[in-house]
Amino acid sequence: MNGDGRPVEIVALLVSPVHAYEGRPQDGPRPDPAPAARTEVTVRAGLGLVGDRYFGRPAHRNAAVTLIDAAALDDLAAALGLDHPLDPLLTRRNIAIRGFPVDQLAARRPEPGALFTLDSGAGPIRFQAHRAANPCAWMDVALAPGAFRGLRGRGGVRCTPLDDGVLRLGPATLTVESGAD
Repeated sequence: MNGDGRPVEIVALLVSPVHAYEGRPQDGPRPDPAPAARTEVTVRAGLGLVGDRYFGRPAHRNAAVTLIDAAALDDLAAALGLDHPLDPLLTRRNIAIRGFPVDQLAARRPEPGALFTLDSGAGPIRFQAHRAANPCAWMDVALAPGAFRGLRGRGGVRCTPLDDGVLRLGPATLTVESGAD
């Protein structure tokens, strides 16, 4: 798999200035002051997505950008017997793609995760994957009862961008440079 580009689709992009899932899930999410869904995002090396709550935060340097596999949400909806698809934006992951199992990119301690590129037509952007983006109890409120447990092991991956660039919704290519299973 290393070095070969794989066609994927970027199905959702999220940039939010606030952490909407704080406090107790039963109290509901905090309102987002601006539309979080984007058709395009600006990526800055080592900093994250411009305008996002984790942009440039030292504590989130290795977790500035999160990715999730939209197929994990499709599988979860089927497992829970839902008659509708789950909205990837509700996971609060920055990038949702279809066509690649992103959880394979996560680190296997103590090594870093995979080095990969994502290119939606404006040029490739390298990312260093780090740890898994584990789901939280909020998923049972935001998505559906059972989502917290159902997304374990498929909640996505936390990454650091290594290049500046732009990502857009639609067709893209994901290339694993090193480190994925």
